[in-house]
Amino acid sequence: MDLGELGEPGEPGVAAWGDTGGSRLGGRGLLELAVASGVAAWATWALLLMPGFRRVPLRLQVPYQPSSPQQVANVLALLRDRSGKTVDLGSGDGRLVVEAYKQGLRPAIGYELNPWLLGLSNYRAWKAGYHGKVSFLKQDLWKVNLSDCYNVIVFLAPSVDQKPPLAAKLLAELPNEARVVSGRFPFPSWTPSSTLGQGLEQVWAYDMKEVRQAVQNPP
Repeated sequence: MDLGELGEPGEPGVAAWGDTGGSRLGGRGLLELAVASGVAAWATWALLLMPGFRRVPLRLQVPYQPSSPQQVANVLALLRDRSGKTVDLGSGDGRLVVEAYKQGLRPAIGYELNPWLLGLSNYRAWKAGYHGKVSFLKQDLWKVNLSDCYNVIVFLAPSVDQKPPLAAKLLAELPNEARVVSGRFPFPSWTPSSTLGQGLEQVWAYDMKEVRQAVQNPP
């Protein structure tokens, strides 16, 4: 049952939340409920996501943390009015790829090594009606050829996206017209062309032509 169908506490005929047949859920009941919820979350991670996570090379292991709706909105805002091949390096559950496709960024491709997250991504695409229109590939981001990519999304971690090898790969392979959008952590040696959001919601955009010019002509 959807919570919206329950109505608001205090409405006529609506029992207070936590009221089970006239007896309210006490402190012990709330504690048991919290423990049960925690166990369920841990079981989901241990049974579904951790087995796939263990197959990912150590240097690419980034804890799965879904992008928030605001993070997704900020990324799409920095990619507005753009076109061309769009890739998400470490695409997780695929939400950014699906939303990028909705915005007209096509083809839209996600690269992810965790097989369980790949399955979740394909389910998300199917549910949105985009099965067969977006792609999720099990491929090491270091082995992906980015020479024909014009929009690159990276929601990784300092252990990956702040390492010089990723910046070097992007510089070596992306065309001048490409834009890189990084979430959660910026590239420390690059100056962003624009940024949006605050705190954990902040994202940074880097236009490769400007990045190359700055690298070739340091101050």
